[in-house]
Amino acid sequence: LKMDTLQTVDEVKALHAEMFVFYTKEMAALDKAEIYSKPVVLCIDHIYNHLHETIRTEDLAAQIGLNRSYLSTLFKKETGQSISAYILSKRMEAAQNMLRFSEYSYAEIASILAFSSQSHFIRVFRSQTGYTPKEFRNKFFRAGRENGH
Repeated sequence: LKMDTLQTVDEVKALHAEMFVFYTKEMAALDKAEIYSKPVVLCIDHIYNHLHETIRTEDLAAQIGLNRSYLSTLFKKETGQSISAYILSKRMEAAQNMLRFSEYSYAEIASILAFSSQSHFIRVFRSQTGYTPKEFRNKFFRAGRENGH
């Protein structure tokens, strides 16, 4: 409904950014449907809210008020993934959705998701998904949108 009232490209881009934030927060809520300790929940929240920034384990631990080593051990025990693997998996989910449902360039996606460069993003994306971003977009762009889905 909000889209119908927008009149400029900048307004549409701002709405898209707002929708991205909403999506990541909703995904964070789904991830927390599992029962996690308060430090792990705070960690997950911070990760979702800062996917567009460099996230270091040391900074997460300081934010939560725990020793880095203890937080890493607790996070892995409860989620089954290291903090860095979890962050990467969430960035890859976001990248896949951006490739499917937006027309952002690969460089823009790399920048939005805090990759050091477009080439680094492409290498990581391919190692995680088996596709280059271009191959992924060509195969899955707006998949599920046809026929009203």
